[in-house]
Amino acid sequence: MRRLFPVTDQTAPTAPGGNAEEGGETGSREWSLDEIADAYAYPEPAPGEPRPYLRANMVSTLDGAAQHEGRSHPISHATDMRIFGTLRALADVVVVGAETVRQEGYRPARVRAEFAARREAAGQTPAPAIAVVTASLDLDFSLPLFTSPTVPTLVLTGAAAAPDRVAAAEKAGARVVTAGDGVGVDPARAVRALAELGHTRLLTEGGPRLLGQLVVAEVLDELCLTVSPMLTAGAAQRIAGGPAVPVPHRFALVSLLEEEGFLFSRYRRA
Repeated sequence: MRRLFPVTDQTAPTAPGGNAEEGGETGSREWSLDEIADAYAYPEPAPGEPRPYLRANMVSTLDGAAQHEGRSHPISHATDMRIFGTLRALADVVVVGAETVRQEGYRPARVRAEFAARREAAGQTPAPAIAVVTASLDLDFSLPLFTSPTVPTLVLTGAAAAPDRVAAAEKAGARVVTAGDGVGVDPARAVRALAELGHTRLLTEGGPRLLGQLVVAEVLDELCLTVSPMLTAGAAQRIAGGPAVPVPHRFALVSLLEEEGFLFSRYRRA
């Protein structure tokens, strides 16, 4: 993998056996997980009470598809999955929509020995919690995501959620968090509720509907977007769906990495 932005000595294209100018190993070698973690470290919080910082991690094809046949894995890459795992390992909590849980077969975040010391030093639990955003609570609470996580799964829902479904979630071991006055979830309130639980390093993996809601609510601080060098056509969703914002939100490029034609970009709210 090589870094394209900011420009460094890892920017020049390389090949095994030489230096960067001649096509050497500097940019072609596989980055360690520690190097990836350093490249994607959360910004240092400002003095005083830390505010929540929400980043999204998504993948898109060249023609804008966020999925192929309902899943993101077919348009992904081995390095994309290493970054995916690293971003999880840096987060306090992973926020995900209920439809994505159903489509992608979500499981609890696992404890990663490679990140144990880093998480302990940051005062984090051994693995991030998963927080599922759902209005209906139409979820299979017998799944390991709810019954056997390292850290109890959170269910973010509205105050008017069906009591029987709330009871089913709690019986399975999930912690239900109210983040809306009606049936649905208010994205800004969800971020605040997670921060009140001590989760300030937030990561969302979508899906597109949830990411669109977070964009409209103006609570997204950062987007980590993998651009896959594939074309799928069809009617797949974009990375963010739902109503458009009145004025497009401007984000600034923080870093850009590349491997085998895949671009790994990081944008922060301008």
